[in-house]
Amino acid sequence: MKITWKTIPLWGCVFCLYQSFAQTNYQKTETGIVVPLSNSTQKLRLQPVNERVVHVSITPVQDFSQATSLILKDDLEYSTEWTVEEDQENLSLKTRQLEVVYSIKTNQLTFKNSEGKILLRELPNTSRGFDLNENGSSTYFSLEQHFEKGKDENFYGLGQHQAGVFNYRDKQVDLTQYNGVAVVPFMVSSEGYGLLWDNYSITRFGDTRPLKPLSSLKLYSGQSGNPEGLLATYASDRQHPDKGLEKLETEIDYTFISSLEKMPDFNRAKGAVTWSGYIQPEDTGLHTFKMSYSGYIKIWMDGELKIDTWRESWNPGFVEFGHHLDSRDKHQVKISWIPESDQSFLSLNYLDPQTEAEGNTFGFASEAGEQIDYYFVYGENMDQVISGYRTLTGKAQVMPKWAMGFWQSRERYKTQDEMVETLKTFREKGIPIDNIVQDWSYWPENAWGSHEFDTERFPDPEGMVKEIHENNARVMISVWPKFYEGINNYLAMNDKGMLYTQNIQNQQRDWIGEGYVSTFYDAFNPEARKAFWNQLESSLFSKGMDAWWLDATEPDIHSNASIEERKALMNPTSMGPAEKYFNAYSLVNAKGIYQGQRNSAPDKRVFILTRSAFAGIQRYGAATWSGDIASRFDELARQIPAGLNFALSGLPYWTTDIGGFFVEDKYDRPEPQGEDLEEWRELNARWYQFGTFSPLFRAHGQFPYREIFHIAPEEHPAYQSILYYNKLRYRLMPYIYSLTGKVYHDDYTLMRALVMDFPEDENVKSIGDQFLFGPSFLVAPVTEYGQREKQVYLPQNTTWYDFYNGQSFAGGQTIKVEAAYERMPLFVKAGAIVPFGPEIQYTSEKPQDQITLQVYAGADGQFDVYDDEHTNYNYEEGHFTKIPITYKEQTGELTIGDIQGKGFEGKPEKINFKIHYIQSGVSSDTSLERKADQSFVYEGKAETFKLR
Repeated sequence: MKITWKTIPLWGCVFCLYQSFAQTNYQKTETGIVVPLSNSTQKLRLQPVNERVVHVSITPVQDFSQATSLILKDDLEYSTEWTVEEDQENLSLKTRQLEVVYSIKTNQLTFKNSEGKILLRELPNTSRGFDLNENGSSTYFSLEQHFEKGKDENFYGLGQHQAGVFNYRDKQVDLTQYNGVAVVPFMVSSEGYGLLWDNYSITRFGDTRPLKPLSSLKLYSGQSGNPEGLLATYASDRQHPDKGLEKLETEIDYTFISSLEKMPDFNRAKGAVTWSGYIQPEDTGLHTFKMSYSGYIKIWMDGELKIDTWRESWNPGFVEFGHHLDSRDKHQVKISWIPESDQSFLSLNYLDPQTEAEGNTFGFASEAGEQIDYYFVYGENMDQVISGYRTLTGKAQVMPKWAMGFWQSRERYKTQDEMVETLKTFREKGIPIDNIVQDWSYWPENAWGSHEFDTERFPDPEGMVKEIHENNARVMISVWPKFYEGINNYLAMNDKGMLYTQNIQNQQRDWIGEGYVSTFYDAFNPEARKAFWNQLESSLFSKGMDAWWLDATEPDIHSNASIEERKALMNPTSMGPAEKYFNAYSLVNAKGIYQGQRNSAPDKRVFILTRSAFAGIQRYGAATWSGDIASRFDELARQIPAGLNFALSGLPYWTTDIGGFFVEDKYDRPEPQGEDLEEWRELNARWYQFGTFSPLFRAHGQFPYREIFHIAPEEHPAYQSILYYNKLRYRLMPYIYSLTGKVYHDDYTLMRALVMDFPEDENVKSIGDQFLFGPSFLVAPVTEYGQREKQVYLPQNTTWYDFYNGQSFAGGQTIKVEAAYERMPLFVKAGAIVPFGPEIQYTSEKPQDQITLQVYAGADGQFDVYDDEHTNYNYEEGHFTKIPITYKEQTGELTIGDIQGKGFEGKPEKINFKIHYIQSGVSSDTSLERKADQSFVYEGKAETFKLR
């Protein structure tokens, strides 16, 4: 039996309904079907959003939740034709591209494409779990949903995580917001689909088993004796780590401030802790160890150094490693920790080897929700899957063009003069820049949340902004959702119940001066969001600020509080208990700023930089940076997979603190010297190289100052490298801004994991240290100090050109390439058409009327050169231009097509094109200044050129 709800009138299918109900008793709704699950009180709802996207809901109670999703865009429509077919075993809902099959016998769903290929299947019968929880007057369920894992399936996305992991197959991903961890509950599979998990609570993805403490292993202080624990030595002098308090310990759990009370009394600032002994597991196999840490940490297992890293004491990081343990053996372990501070943190937990059954599954497990809600998104490639995500959650806007240039920031410019003079130095030295950033504490010390400038240090904020604008730059201002008790803005919001109150009740003081009591506003309250924007508009936007830096949006009300304490500090939200809404604060906070500015200044593009992120935040003009990370090479290395997975989560705009935020003592006590200075300079040079090809190009950090002229003298290779890549970024602006337009118009992704463009190449499935920047550039950042050669994998089925010298290489091989101090490995794909502009000092210095096209032979190519008005939203109404350019390898012809779009005010009437044709084995001069192979004046009409 088959029923097509969109084509059969309701009155005409009563008999069909009767026949169908006789088997499964499913019911038709306006948007889909509802099915009572067999042998269960649960109900299943299937709602096709479009032909590639299906919403799945399972409720354990009588009715489905009527709550509006925070993740979904407001104007989402369920509009596609669909049919239902039923037999004795299955009920199938079909669209033109998808089939979702419900098994009456096993209660499981199977998702297939139109050709019948199985893309995903839930586990039978036991795939879902609901546990009722009560929290005061609120009730909610902890939720689990599990699926079968494909034999060769790989998983990506899920936001930005700092453990250095790219491919999440067989991994556990903790979806909890932290400083440096940005949660996006959207996963992309290598099998041609994605899952958007519509839940805001703390969630585990993949291997959803709870972590185990070390005490679940047998722990020995020596090779003989009973398993009583590892031998811990707490030494007050790190120069003598073997001398101090000794005790047997079975756990390492100094995770939060409250847990530090368990630590023995010793000099943490100058001391060290060592754990040594042997561990023995119950099961043989790969054990996964997960650690949160700050300070210096080294871990050896069976004599192998597994971890050697550092993180600033007040902001712990995350890392994981695997080690094979045999249940028949005792395995030697040594852990060496230098805390550096009274508030340094360390915890070590693990996961047992998975059973065969566990290894064949993956899932989501969330702490709190009313029902299971997820969206299955089908795509023939990962770009289509990400487009499906943005169909659900909203488009990412075209960012203002200035935001794609270079930003300079510092923690922090302490005076108005410092900020203005820094910008002027850039202009005097001819270093391109578009944005200068004022970080926190520009307000009077006791007035956090006032959004007012300290008049002694910033006597004329409006004049400061005006002078910066006159120097052709923009101003971004740091804004926290934090208020000191008793200030006017606090009182105004507190009187209306717009603030979280627990931190005030606790009288918890922060770290400024002698400490001040504070709290955050409840961004889940729409009236509080309006009030917050009104404060910003009155105090800052009215002074000419161009963009917003939204800090501590996890929300970080009290750093390093335990998870339970963090929930208490934001409980309750205006929408319900913090347990349910824990991860979504940054989303609603950005929403208030975006909506506020668009209402106040509809012709000015919003730009938001936020420390945390969540699914859907891209629709609010928001980008994210990777938090307060450490200034180290290994931290630089971890940023690459973090950024790639963030991009694969559907959020296209991302950046890091170039150089890292917080530094080791050797760099700032008082400043680097000798070898430490050279390492510092090289670290910054390498990070700038990576940053040039990040979606956003931004330097920030604590002392030493991060401006190029403070890093090294002009003749130094670090300075020369940084300047080269800065200028290259600006020469590439026609390419970069075209991709920015493509993000909005085509749901494109700028920073691209190799698996996106080469899905058939098995070698790229787990490559997280290389990526494509747009369709053309293969970027291989250098992430080791002193490294001058690098192994680079060139994906299959294309030719690759060395960007610097034009040498060509066949794809499908790993090559060793030069990685000179001043240059990182950079390749261009055959068929690439790359538009370059002239040298400029800021993005609006010249109109886009001079373009040099570098055309790389060896494959067909296509690129659209995009332009619009750069700072407003007229592009949403079609006011832009797009010039399609194609290259045909067989004929050697390049065609610049007819201009498309409505055009815009200030559009260049003519464009001077120069063409450089680069061929394998022929071209060695790839300089942008060389004589053009072809030149012509383009006036909007198509022209074709023979390049060979």
